[in-house]
Amino acid sequence: MSKISVFTSDENNPDALLQEFFQTASYFEPSEIQLITRAWTILVEKSADKKRLSGEPFYLHPLRVALILAQKKLDCCTIIAAILHSAHELNFTQEQAKEIFGDSVYNIICTTNKILNLPINAKTLHQADSIRNMFFAMSDDVRIILITLADRLDRIRNLNIFIPDTQKIVAESVIEIWAPLADRMGMQQEKNELEDLSLKYLNPAAFQQIKSIVAQKKDERASYLNDAVSNILKAAEKLNLQIEVESRAKHFYSIYQKMRKRNKEISELYDLLALRILCNTTTDCYTVIGIVHGLWKPLDGRFKDYIAMPKSNGYQSLHTTVMCQGKPLEIQIRTHKMHEKAEHGVASHWLYKKGTNKDLVEEDKLEIINKMQSLTSEAITDANYFKTLKHELLGDAIYVFTPAGDVIQLPEGSTAIDFAYSIHSAIGEKIIAAKADGKIIPLSKPLQNTQIIEVITNPNSHPTEAQLKLVKTSRAHQRIHSWLSTNEPTFSGYTGAQKNESAEIPQDVQQKKKRPKPGKLDKQLLHHENRRILIQGEKNVLYNIAQCCKPEYPDLISGYVTRTKGISVHRTDCLIYQRIPYKDERSVEVKWED
Repeated sequence: MSKISVFTSDENNPDALLQEFFQTASYFEPSEIQLITRAWTILVEKSADKKRLSGEPFYLHPLRVALILAQKKLDCCTIIAAILHSAHELNFTQEQAKEIFGDSVYNIICTTNKILNLPINAKTLHQADSIRNMFFAMSDDVRIILITLADRLDRIRNLNIFIPDTQKIVAESVIEIWAPLADRMGMQQEKNELEDLSLKYLNPAAFQQIKSIVAQKKDERASYLNDAVSNILKAAEKLNLQIEVESRAKHFYSIYQKMRKRNKEISELYDLLALRILCNTTTDCYTVIGIVHGLWKPLDGRFKDYIAMPKSNGYQSLHTTVMCQGKPLEIQIRTHKMHEKAEHGVASHWLYKKGTNKDLVEEDKLEIINKMQSLTSEAITDANYFKTLKHELLGDAIYVFTPAGDVIQLPEGSTAIDFAYSIHSAIGEKIIAAKADGKIIPLSKPLQNTQIIEVITNPNSHPTEAQLKLVKTSRAHQRIHSWLSTNEPTFSGYTGAQKNESAEIPQDVQQKKKRPKPGKLDKQLLHHENRRILIQGEKNVLYNIAQCCKPEYPDLISGYVTRTKGISVHRTDCLIYQRIPYKDERSVEVKWED
């Protein structure tokens, strides 16, 4: 596996390398070319004959990083900072950089150095806190994130010189942090390349197998996709629509994930092909989706409208999967402007202008920047909290609605408990049940995109350890952990004052422990103390035994959500239960614990 070359010039000829760099990046003004040339001259002189482990000149890596950024037309300060981002290893101080190139370059270099020297492993709280600090530091200037991502991309492109153990460590960090970060920044090209190259080192056998099969089916794939493209173009021409259609195979890591998720060999997968249709206007996009669904039958549940509801990184597109010639075919439809943003993310906003960073990128509109900035006030309570935080920051997002129509963004996999805490901590602490699109759902069930969520609360309810294990957002995790630490003596992190005995016993158990009258056997005590009732599969949910029918094990039971007393459990054949108005809408699954 050889390193990836981006320059054709002799690597030992700095002048030729710089000239080739400016041929690619031809958008700089003469004064800026002089500044970049000065930065390059300083790097070359300071590094002298210094070599890297690969044997290549020390200055080559910084110039490759600068080229990655220049291909996105980033500003002069960013290019200078990229060239000098590793100059601290030479006899060139950050203060000297400040004196020559100004505060902006100085600040970017200082923060980038800190980030690149932080531990990349989150196996201890100390390291987790370092990564938290890294995220927060990057939020100061979006250009810091771009330089850091370019640095990681160039390093993994040239990872073959290291021993396998080092390759694996670097590849793991790329998969866990840098590729998801590129995704959150909307930089699809970089994200795909980071993932594919990581797979090359983490699972070489799978990488080669996928590469081989994709190559073998190239001719077959071309014929299949050409037919599909031809049909779409003919249908669009009839409506006088001007569109461009691109066909492609999915990138290797995406295929690998499908293999793992479905537990299938690559030869058993069919939806490895995709088309991308580029339109002139948003209206054309919706017209084209009608054309596509008229040509082929869409697969149920596979249509997603990211134009009306963009992803948190600003990504917009229509996604659908159709059955074409007996095979699933994924199709993306977007405008040219949406495509530019989808491929390059935040860097696509970097229209070359004069002025400050704020003129170039409106950082307050980047969701990930806002989240990074909020990390400074968050306290890392345990390793699971950091895992939750990382998932929230770097994982995929869903959008759900309140009954009033407000949009709430949550990490993928979030539950109604996360939703409740995102509204207000007091609501999260009192949640006992929830509805999605009008139907009761288990609190453990992950929410789905675009659902309308309604929270049902009870004033006597409180957070539980079971809830702590379910939540996906840092806010919910932190609030539940804090409540349990203060109020729950059996919780491992308990720090609160001793409570009286009755306060430690759940209310429903307190009621059961009343001493029966002499000579009488309390059946409710015998049955319910040993046979608790599970509410939607959960133990720690407040419920009460209906006194009208007093169900006992093994009676068939039913439950519904009351307005003030939590879940009420009746015998299924109870006449009073049968007469409860709207009970079907408020019913929940209840059963005796095994």
